[in-house]
Amino acid sequence: MATNEATILRNYLLLPARLPTIISLPEFTSLFPKSLQSSPHIRSLYRDLQQQRNIVVDGVSQNIDAQIKQAKALRREVIKARREAELEEQDDEIEIERMLFGPTSNTVQSKQHTLLTILPDMDNAIADMERELHNMEEEEATLLESIKKDVGNMSDLRYGRFANPKLKDEVIDGLERLQDTCERKI
Repeated sequence: MATNEATILRNYLLLPARLPTIISLPEFTSLFPKSLQSSPHIRSLYRDLQQQRNIVVDGVSQNIDAQIKQAKALRREVIKARREAELEEQDDEIEIERMLFGPTSNTVQSKQHTLLTILPDMDNAIADMERELHNMEEEEATLLESIKKDVGNMSDLRYGRFANPKLKDEVIDGLERLQDTCERKI
C-alpha cells in the first residue's frame, strides 16, 4: 500500500471517526430532555461512548497498519518473483555470448547499485529474513505442541492401561503422524 493510500485511509477513516469530531458533549447533552441534561450520568455515558468509539478507531488503525505491512511484503514478493522469472528466462545463447564477447549492447546488463540504492534493498532483505525466521519459529512451536499432545495421548502405553480395544490402531496412527511430522522437518 502506497504512502498516499495510507494517508488517505487515515485521513478519511480515522480523523473524522473520533466521537468529539462527530458530536461534542454539549451537542450530545442537548439530545436529552431538559430535565436530564444536568445529570452527571450523561457525561459518563458520553465518556463511555467515546471510549467504545476509540476502541473501534484503534482497531481500524491497526488494520490499516497491517494492510500497509502486508502491501510491503506483497510488493517484495512480486519483486522477488520478477527477479526469479528474469533469471529463468535468460537464454543460454546470451550467456555464451557474454562469456565470449563480454557485455554488449544487445545483452541484458545487471543493475549496478550505489550506496543509496543498496541500503534499502539490504534493509528489505533483513526484514524478509527476520519474518521468515519468525514464521519458522512459530511453526516449530506448533509442531512441538503437536508432539507433546501426541506423547500425552500415549500415556496409556506408558502406564500399561489398555482399556481401549482400538488403542493399538490409534497408537500406530499417532506414531505414523509423528514420524511424518519429523520427516517433514528434516
